[in-house]
Amino acid sequence: MSFDRRTSSEQMSDADRTRDRRNRIVAIALSTLVVAGLAGFGSYLVLDKSEAREQTPDLVAQDGKPPVQDESALAAEPVEGEKSWDAETLPRNHVAGEVKYAMRPPVGGDHDQAWLNCDGVVYEKAVADVNAVHSLEHGSVWVTYNGKAADADVRKLASRVESTPFSLMSPYEEQAGAIMLTAWGKQVTVDSADDRRVAQFFAKYVQGAQTPEPGAPCTGGIGATG
Repeated sequence: MSFDRRTSSEQMSDADRTRDRRNRIVAIALSTLVVAGLAGFGSYLVLDKSEAREQTPDLVAQDGKPPVQDESALAAEPVEGEKSWDAETLPRNHVAGEVKYAMRPPVGGDHDQAWLNCDGVVYEKAVADVNAVHSLEHGSVWVTYNGKAADADVRKLASRVESTPFSLMSPYEEQAGAIMLTAWGKQVTVDSADDRRVAQFFAKYVQGAQTPEPGAPCTGGIGATG
């Protein structure tokens, strides 16, 4: 009869070593998976933050779109260089024929019974003052320009008008400034389409407090030719 002279602990050492080796392999594999998962999550966070930065107003503006602006804050700011008339004292009678206005473009006064369509309309030719004034009475902003205005500014202003209900735009050669903005009883001359006063004027006076007939339509009127 033969027997193994090794102790029981020595007899089990081979099995223990095998089990320990297997446990180490499992532990290494799990550690690798955890590290890979953390690395992937970190990459996701970096990409997510990067995409968020790309959506900030400054970067959006670089794509040609206007940055998001606080309309209420703009409306509260005074418009530098703005000229004002007492809106309540400007006559508002409906008359036939031409009217001689004290300023050009006119900021109010007697006018034709038909208003110009002003739901973001850009007119390529001059319009009749008597019809445009009626649109001002309904709360529209009238953007005008003459031959001194840069083509790029005209295009930018046209884009703004087209996206703004209760506004209209037309050439006006007789005006003093290259670019002018007019509302009922309000008027300002600006340097360019990027002048901050453009955004201020729109924020304050498109259907603003100066509007004699708030709620009146800017559609259903006439076009430039009547």
